[in-house]
Amino acid sequence: MVRMKREWPSEGDLIVGTVHKVLNYGAFASLEEYEGKEAFIHISEVSSGWVKNIRDYVRENQKIVARVLRVNPKKGHVDVSMKRIREDQRTRKIQQWKIEQKAEKLLEISAKTIGKDLDAAYDEIGYAIIDEFGDLYEAFETAAEEGESALKDRGIDGEWATTITEVAKKNISPPEVQITGYINLKSYAPNGVDIIKEALGSVEADNVSVQCVGAPRYRLIVKSSDYLTAENLMKDAAQQCIELVVEEGGEGEFQRELE
Repeated sequence: MVRMKREWPSEGDLIVGTVHKVLNYGAFASLEEYEGKEAFIHISEVSSGWVKNIRDYVRENQKIVARVLRVNPKKGHVDVSMKRIREDQRTRKIQQWKIEQKAEKLLEISAKTIGKDLDAAYDEIGYAIIDEFGDLYEAFETAAEEGESALKDRGIDGEWATTITEVAKKNISPPEVQITGYINLKSYAPNGVDIIKEALGSVEADNVSVQCVGAPRYRLIVKSSDYLTAENLMKDAAQQCIELVVEEGGEGEFQRELE
C-alpha cells in the first residue's frame, strides 16, 4: 500500500486498484494508494465496446488502472472508469506505482534502521518528503545522487537525512543515459591508418567508446548520468579526435546522428 497524503483521490486522477468483487453490473476494487478506500467500476465503464459479460474484462485480484469520475467522501464512493485512459497512460501509472512501492520499502528500511516503523516514518518525515519532492522516490534518488546535504538543504534534517541517504546509496543505482554520434575521418598520409587509430584511441575511456561502422565512418558511444554531460563529453571527444587527424593533414567531420 503506497500512501498518498490526501485521504481521497480527485476527479480526473489515475488510480491503481485491486479488484476484490465482480458483479453482473460492475466491479469493486481496493485503492492501492488510499488506505481503506475502494472504487466502483460500472459495467459501462469497463471497456469502450459493448460488454456482454463483465468477467471477460475484470476478475478478482486483478490489478487495474482507472480514471476517477466522481468522488463523494460523505457516502464513501469513488466511481472510476477503465475505458477513459490510453494504454500509454495505463503503463506509465503502473510504472510510477511500482517505483513508489520500492520507495516505500526503502522508507520502511530506513525506519527500521533507527528503531521505528513505517507509520512513524510517514508521520515524522514521509508526508513532508512528498510535499517537498513530489514523491518518495525522488527524495531517495536525490540522496543517492547528491548526498545527505541535498536532503538537509530541503528541510529533511537529523538522523532521517543520514539514514535515508545511507539506504539510498545502497539500493538505488545512479541513472545512466547513452547517446551516439558519428565521425568521418580521412587521412592522406602514408601511415594514415595508424594516425586514425591513434586519434580514436585517444578518446576511448570508461564513458566513451568507439566502434568502426565502416571506414571512414566511426561511431562514438557516450554514457553519463545526464544528457547535458553526455553531449559535452561527446563534442569534446569528437573535436579532439578530428583535431589530431587534421594536424596530420587529414580531415574530419562530426555528426550527432546518422542522416
